[in-house]
Amino acid sequence: MSDAPEATPVQTKTTEPHPLDALTGGAFSAATSGERSARIREWLVTQPATDQLQEVFKELSARDKGAARAVRERLDEIRRAQGQAVIAAEWQAKAEALLAAAQLNIADALAWQRDAAKAGAALSREPLSLLKAQLSERVKTIEDLQHRVQVQREAAVLLAQRIEVLSTKPWQDAQAALEALSADVGRWQEQAQVLTGDAAWPSVEARFPTQLESSRSQLLVVWEAFQSALALTVAAAQDAAAPLPPVPVWADELRQARGLPAEAAASAPARTAAKPKVDPEVRDKAVQAVSEALAKLEQETAQGHGKASAGAAAALRAILKPHGRFIDAELERKVHAALVAAGELEGWQRWSADQVREDLVARAEALLRRPDGQALGGRKMQETLRQLREQWKQADQGAPANHGLWKKFDDACNAAHKVVESWLEKVRAEGVEHRAQRMALIEEVTTWAQEQGAAAAADWKAVNRALHQFGERWRAGGHVSEKVFAELQPLWKQALGAAAAPLETAQKASLQLRQAMIAEAEALGAAASLRIDAIKALQQRWQAEAQSVPLDRKHEQRLWDAFRKPIDDAFNRKTVERERSAEQLSARDRAVLDASKALEAASASGDAQQIRAAMAALELAIKEQAKAVESDANQPQTQADQAQTAINSEVNQESAKPVAAAPVRPVVAVRGDDRPGMRKAESAQPARAGRPGSERRDARDGRGPRDGAGRGREREAFEARGPRLGDTAFRAQRDAMEHAQTALRKLAAQAHGEALTQLMAAWKSRDAEQLPTLQELGGKVSAGVRAAWGQAIAAAPAGTGTEQALLRLEMAADVPTPADQLAARRALQLQMLTRRNDPAPAQTWAQDAAQVLAGASDEASARRLQSVLKVLLRK
Repeated sequence: MSDAPEATPVQTKTTEPHPLDALTGGAFSAATSGERSARIREWLVTQPATDQLQEVFKELSARDKGAARAVRERLDEIRRAQGQAVIAAEWQAKAEALLAAAQLNIADALAWQRDAAKAGAALSREPLSLLKAQLSERVKTIEDLQHRVQVQREAAVLLAQRIEVLSTKPWQDAQAALEALSADVGRWQEQAQVLTGDAAWPSVEARFPTQLESSRSQLLVVWEAFQSALALTVAAAQDAAAPLPPVPVWADELRQARGLPAEAAASAPARTAAKPKVDPEVRDKAVQAVSEALAKLEQETAQGHGKASAGAAAALRAILKPHGRFIDAELERKVHAALVAAGELEGWQRWSADQVREDLVARAEALLRRPDGQALGGRKMQETLRQLREQWKQADQGAPANHGLWKKFDDACNAAHKVVESWLEKVRAEGVEHRAQRMALIEEVTTWAQEQGAAAAADWKAVNRALHQFGERWRAGGHVSEKVFAELQPLWKQALGAAAAPLETAQKASLQLRQAMIAEAEALGAAASLRIDAIKALQQRWQAEAQSVPLDRKHEQRLWDAFRKPIDDAFNRKTVERERSAEQLSARDRAVLDASKALEAASASGDAQQIRAAMAALELAIKEQAKAVESDANQPQTQADQAQTAINSEVNQESAKPVAAAPVRPVVAVRGDDRPGMRKAESAQPARAGRPGSERRDARDGRGPRDGAGRGREREAFEARGPRLGDTAFRAQRDAMEHAQTALRKLAAQAHGEALTQLMAAWKSRDAEQLPTLQELGGKVSAGVRAAWGQAIAAAPAGTGTEQALLRLEMAADVPTPADQLAARRALQLQMLTRRNDPAPAQTWAQDAAQVLAGASDEASARRLQSVLKVLLRK
């Protein structure tokens, strides 16, 4: 009575539902783990709060770790999202600070993107994606300004070169190009003013404003000098008393127009300004410096070096500034010609390099417009972009830069680099996940090694399999960076080494044991006589050890080969000795073996007559061997044999006395030789009268007579049988017979086909002389049948009865009838059913064939007749 109240609360407590069942949709009361996992997944779709997730995970992890895994993954996602939010807020503040600054450094903007990606910030999500786009746009604007500055510098150089080229042409050409050149110079100044007035101009690198200002000042100096010289030229052309311009080409034209020789023009103080006297030493120094610079420029121009020729031309212009007024007219002419040639070469180099650059721009823009509509993968895109940029650098090394094409190329590369950025973000995210998986695997291996303990020795194969599976999981753990791999690899090796230590100890002990068994096998193999029982026991021990302790497959195979070799060598020696003794054949076996070889040769020749002759010779050799055995059995007995026979007869008489009254049972079954050509045992003698049923019982159980006399007669019959053929001779004669019979069957089939072909040819030509002989037609055709066939072929073709005869032949041979004749065959079968006394088609096929041969030959009938006779002549 006192136990009943205590049992009732326990029963009520077990049936009470879990408090979290209502929250999770009955997950805690589910009957199976699969159902519990399904309900947990349905509950997670409702996006529960974090505290509820933690409470459910705490309760569920103690009951079902598989079902709790989904809750743990959701908690990990929330934890990662919170961490991502903190990181995003930090890098958002840094990006906003950069954007708010009046002067933005490009290096700082690029470093923000790089460092944010390294820190794990989600640059593909808001607000970092918007800030990243704003910084990229700001950087592009600054780079565009810098590119435009470089373009302006290049345009200034080109304008200066145009002015220099015009100074070497007639002054009328220069005057005609003055208006267009003035417009280009004005446009250049306006573009330069727009650059300096841009809002992003303060963020441009310090060297670009200096370069632009230097290009502006140089261009204005050249332009002003050109304008003043052209104005003097126009005035001198209108007034003969006006001074000549400082441009040598224009001055020479004006002198020629005035009709003055060059000497007079040089000596007339009223028409031109005489050069002041110069110290000869200063003149020689100036001529030497200009000549050296001129030779350098001509050398670079001749070799086609674009950048080098541009540098040499710049160096020559720099030398002309202090020394140009001290050189003579001839050297000045060579200098201007070299400068013009250098300008042309530089233009050609620029054009050639621009062709390469345009191709690179097209390839860069085509990265996102592939014909198949699929962009390259992240790694492939990264490698392609790196190769394109390297090729662009090589193009810049051989010719002046083209900043317009560079901007297009860089924009295309940056657009394609977005694929690389997304791929890198994905790789980083996967790297974090793979690192966590590998750390979990290391912890799992450590825990497994601690849990194994002494239980591992029970099944080393399971331990080895588990270690192999751990290794496979580590290799398939996904890609991580080299730094992370270098960090995790030592931890993994340490954990795996600790887990594999017991197995390695067992493997060392097993290796020593196997080495000892190898030594024992060598001793058994070297013994004079083979101990089969000891060898079997040793092999069983080896198999037991191999099944208990696994080793490396290659090492284990080498050990097994070393263990097996001495035993195999011993058995091979025994086999060689046995074969050597078997090779010493008797004369009788040698005769059978020679006849077998002769039969094999005849079978290979394909001659039926030779094959039959060789078969007869082999049968004769076997019979001679049997006769030799019988003659040996009938030889007179020696004295020892006679004595033994007398002893056996006395023993038989003594043993027959107690059973004299009992009937002698017949010999029902004796050992005999059932091989071809062997001597057969004599048939059993009829049983003597005796106990009823004794003969049947003896015949049934296969035993001979039980008395001593019966056993003696059985022994004498066995000894009289003589030795059998040797194994080599027996196998040789058996194989030779089988091959000969196969060859004869093939020859018969071939001859049968040739006979049918000859028969069809005789029917077609209506020539009875071509009819095959009886031997060729086979035993199914008699002489009368062949004569009837010959008469049918020789006679004139008959037009009736052939179709019904063909149908009867097809019934006799049981071969299919053509589809168009099936109805006729069924009708003929119905008629035959009504004629019970008529012979069957199988009995009249020869007459039916003669009736068909009497008719006309056509291709369809010949084909049907040949298929029928192919069966009937071989039945």
